[in-house]
Amino acid sequence: MRLPAALLPLRHPAFRLLWLANLVANTGMWMQNTGAGWLMTSLAPSPVMVSLVQVASMLPVFLLALPAGAMADIVDRRLYLIGGQVWIAAAGALLALLTLQGAIGAWSLLALTFAIGAGTAMNSPAWAAVTPETVPRQDLAQAIVLNGIGFNLTRAVGPALGGLAVAALGPQVNFALNALAFCVVILALLRWRRPAPRSGLPKEHFLSAMRAGVGFVRASPVMRATMLRAVLFFATAASVWGLLPLLVRQQLGLGPEWFGILLSAMGLGAVGAGFVLPSLRSLLDRGRTVTAASLLGGAALALLGQATHWAVALLAMLAFGVAWIAGASTLQAATQLAAPAWVRARAIGIYQLGTFGALSLGSGVSGWAGDVLGLPLALGLAGGLCAVSGLLTRRAAIEPPARSDTPPQGVVPRPDPADPDLTRTLLDSTGRVLEEVRYRIAPQDRAHFLAAMAECRFVRLRAGALGWRLYEDIAHPDRWVELWVMESWTDHLREDDRLTEADRAALARAAALHRGPDLPEAARYLNVMPDMIR
Repeated sequence: MRLPAALLPLRHPAFRLLWLANLVANTGMWMQNTGAGWLMTSLAPSPVMVSLVQVASMLPVFLLALPAGAMADIVDRRLYLIGGQVWIAAAGALLALLTLQGAIGAWSLLALTFAIGAGTAMNSPAWAAVTPETVPRQDLAQAIVLNGIGFNLTRAVGPALGGLAVAALGPQVNFALNALAFCVVILALLRWRRPAPRSGLPKEHFLSAMRAGVGFVRASPVMRATMLRAVLFFATAASVWGLLPLLVRQQLGLGPEWFGILLSAMGLGAVGAGFVLPSLRSLLDRGRTVTAASLLGGAALALLGQATHWAVALLAMLAFGVAWIAGASTLQAATQLAAPAWVRARAIGIYQLGTFGALSLGSGVSGWAGDVLGLPLALGLAGGLCAVSGLLTRRAAIEPPARSDTPPQGVVPRPDPADPDLTRTLLDSTGRVLEEVRYRIAPQDRAHFLAAMAECRFVRLRAGALGWRLYEDIAHPDRWVELWVMESWTDHLREDDRLTEADRAALARAAALHRGPDLPEAARYLNVMPDMIR
């Protein structure tokens, strides 16, 4: 039987195994969140304290996303993920035990929620980077949407189960089931046989790996635009997580089972939208999809703030679920498609640093606004800001540049091989490497050359350069020198592998403007006296 377009990634066994395991884990996580949010309304029933439950679960991703992304790129990803699941299971079991014994307080609940969030933070970039390893590129965008469908399917089931469990047995059951769910993920990871990546170069150092990740994102216009739009979308949408428990209890006058039902309604809206998104891609590009999600999400938040009946709140949460998956999955797909394999987990980590930081800030601010302005006005203000931010950033392009069908004219300049007498010691060297390419450019080509070199600057920085400069010879204006610095010889050797097809085309376009009998001259220099440089 032929699978629907939305489910095509499930034909790949590794993706299917991990996707099903994530269903179990995310169900447990939503039960945990439901139990923690409702428990706080009993321990400390103020908008600020209730919103701090969401801050405690999201803030660790903001704090740890960048180092987590670097670790996921330089160590065995499978073993790294197993360690993260063990941490989450242990923290969840401890929370269940303390709650069962009546020894849990508001601040200890926040501390253990933070510990579980820390495990999630260390896992998140690695999980996201695993997806391109388990599906081919043509299935990647839909695999990301399917991950969102699975996540929101559990959002529909988990909170409903969590609300019923809290009402019948108490929140400690939710916490125990969450710990058990992550044991299921550990078993799935043990079954997954991940092909070991092959490289003849040493592993990247932790700090330099983080620096290279930050450098890549700073030099990628698509990544910067995606980060901007994601931060604004998530910061304004976060008010739901901070204020929904109090809205259910105080404004609607309902119990914990309705808190779960409303979260489930959001999940159902997201699942339905996830199945429709593949057919919408022919009508809307990624940028317009995010704008539409911001407008719909803003309207849903405003409607939720005015709800005094469960039916209105249910409708608002269904609409918000549609907006959430449309915006979140589209922005994450843009991030993954913009990042090559060597830096993908780091790019995702930086993306999550921004988005979860926005969620933490937005959730905390919404709690403060709920205290000062009241729930209806706080949610209405968040909805208005969500819609306005989507309109203001609609021109920030999150699509990669279109590929040209015309092959670039020119060849990328390459330096001479290293001298054999130096090769044996270069890998052990800690000195930086200065690289240069010398061009001769006709005066009438000056403007074209400067435009081409502006592209080359971003190419060098994305590949790991610490700095880049372009110099013009004062005595001979047709002579130019491009200079950039790599942190070490091994970083220089990685540089060529980090270049994409589009990067090589940009370098070739610059080289094609060179006027001379030979190619532009390329050379490398090793800093052999680093302590003498100030």
